[in-house]
Amino acid sequence: MPHDAGHAHHHHHHSERRIGLAALLTGAFMIAEVVGGVISGSLALIADAGHMLSDFASLTLAWLAFRIARRPPDARRTYGFGRVSVLAAFVNGLSLIAISIWIVIEAVRRIFEPGEVLAGTMLWVAVAGLLVNVAAFAILHGADRSSLNVRGALLHVIGDLLGSVAAIAAALIIMATGWTIADPLLSLLIALIILRSAWMLISESGHVLLEGAPTQVAVESISRDLVEAIDDVLDVHHAHVWSLDGVAPLMTLHARISEGADGPAVVSLIKHRLSEIHGVQHATVEIETDVCAGADCSETQPA
Repeated sequence: MPHDAGHAHHHHHHSERRIGLAALLTGAFMIAEVVGGVISGSLALIADAGHMLSDFASLTLAWLAFRIARRPPDARRTYGFGRVSVLAAFVNGLSLIAISIWIVIEAVRRIFEPGEVLAGTMLWVAVAGLLVNVAAFAILHGADRSSLNVRGALLHVIGDLLGSVAAIAAALIIMATGWTIADPLLSLLIALIILRSAWMLISESGHVLLEGAPTQVAVESISRDLVEAIDDVLDVHHAHVWSLDGVAPLMTLHARISEGADGPAVVSLIKHRLSEIHGVQHATVEIETDVCAGADCSETQPA
């Protein structure tokens, strides 16, 4: 196995183990938090448990994505399973929105119909939740943060940290003042935190699923650079850039080259520059010497 491939495999396996451990830790405490929320009557705790449920699902899907991504391509899935993590993120974002809506509805109901809250129980469970989230963050912090899976998992755990802090604040306010409405009000704050995470997940994963260009790749700049840097390249058109996982870009393009130029040599130069300068490791290049071949040649700008 080449050094780079072996190094990447080691990172993936290392991250997979860390995400699996964080998922187990989050799932176990989520159950305890639900029980504590029901016993204490705290919506903030139940809301935070709902957030932890989404995080548990996200971490589990991230762990599964690492495992499924190992499977090789086949005749029906020629790109393999690299997009599993993106699909998981999109589904998880939708579930986060559903949880947020439930929290908002329940919080509004409790604002108008406040009930008893056992602030002492709520406080201890929330503090325990904070410690669990700190531990989960420490576990994930040592993983490969260039991975979309790992970055998404870290975002969720940070959201959980904030949720635990909100629950602790609500418990302290109730203990000091008896103002039980602090619980649903801070639950609304948790819902806003969850909604923000959900929007980020859905927008980023949706962009990838719609074959959007990765943010670090500017198609027009690449096309212009190839014409300027390679003598025999006269024009680059019908260029498309997308990604399977939101990180590694893939590209196709048409390049019109000088009459008499060595086509294979020009293709080699284009691919080398795409890889070394623009970070595009996988590219399909069609060369033309006169007119564009194909029915889509009216596209002179990236689609």
